[in-house]
This record gives sequence, C-alpha cells and structure tokens, in this order.
Amino acid sequence: MQNNPKIILGIDPGTVIMGYGLIRVTGGQPVLITMDVLKLSPKLDHYERLRQIHQKVQEIIDAFHPTDFAIEAPFFGKNVQSMLKLGRAQGVAIATAMQACIPVTEYSPRKIKQSITGNGNAAKEQVWKMLQHLLTLGMVPAHYDASDAVAVAICHHLQQNGFQASRKAKSKPMGWGKFIAENPKRLRKG
Repeated sequence: MQNNPKIILGIDPGTVIMGYGLIRVTGGQPVLITMDVLKLSPKLDHYERLRQIHQKVQEIIDAFHPTDFAIEAPFFGKNVQSMLKLGRAQGVAIATAMQACIPVTEYSPRKIKQSITGNGNAAKEQVWKMLQHLLTLGMVPAHYDASDAVAVAICHHLQQNGFQASRKAKSKPMGWGKFIAENPKRLRKG
C-alpha cells in the first residue's frame, strides 16, 4: 500500500477526440481529479492536430504534475491509414510525457476492460458503470472517450498495486466436481 499520493494521467488517444482522465491515489484509494476530451477538427491538417495533442498533454502535465502516465495502445484495425494516424497521435502524447520525465505504461484495450470489469470484451457502458462504482461517481460522461481515459488510469493503478494478480489468483477455475460439491442447490436433475 502506498502512502505518497500518486497522480495518474490516463490517455485514450485519438486523432479527432482524445480522452484524458486524472486520478489521485492516496493510501491505495483512487479519487477522480478530472476527465475531459480534446476535440480536434477533422478539417485540420493532421500535423496541426498532432501539435494540438502535444500542446494539450503539456498543459495537463503543467497543471496537475502527474507522477505516472498510462495510455491505451492502438487496436489493430483494417484501415492501415487510420492505424498510422492513431499511432502518431499516441506517439506524440507519449513523447510529451517522456519529455517531462514521467514514466509511461501502455495497456491494450482488452487489458483495460479486463482490469476494470473482469471482462476483456466489455462495452464502454459497462466500463463506465464499474468506474462509477469504484470512484463513487454519479455523473454521466459527455464522451466515453473521457471515461475510457479514466479507465486507463484506474487500470494502471490496479496493475501497479497487484490487484489484478490477486483477483486472478482467487478466480482459478475449480472444476465441475468442486463446483457441484460447493453448490448442491444449483444442481438440476432432469
């Protein structure tokens, strides 16, 4: 358990909408600081959007002084051009964090969903519902890109503190024989 507060910046990279979320972790308990999105006009030149991503990430770093930076890895899609642009957006955000000497960790979308909900194929709505529970939030995000960024930050927190490993250890498959012995009322005879 950690005593020094950590501020984790989570990023959901995008070339039109980039989500970001910050959490503060004190004594192992995460608290939401802020979450929002950077909306980029698709009419802008791609390089101008990359400049704006760099500028926004730098502003966030300057304002909140995060100790950790976590980012969602791009998923493998069918459109190579889209993947290239997304990878560049991610690279700019990572380079900005590295320039500020903030440790960078990358998580796959599946790993993030698995860490938050226990299901690597969970829908964005399911991830948000679990975040509401974990952070005791009542609001609904204007953009799921912002809540996805918070999920990246929470995933990083959980991974750094071994919560995922302990959850996996507790959920070992037990086999049908043990399940039936522990749950005799669930057995249907037919």
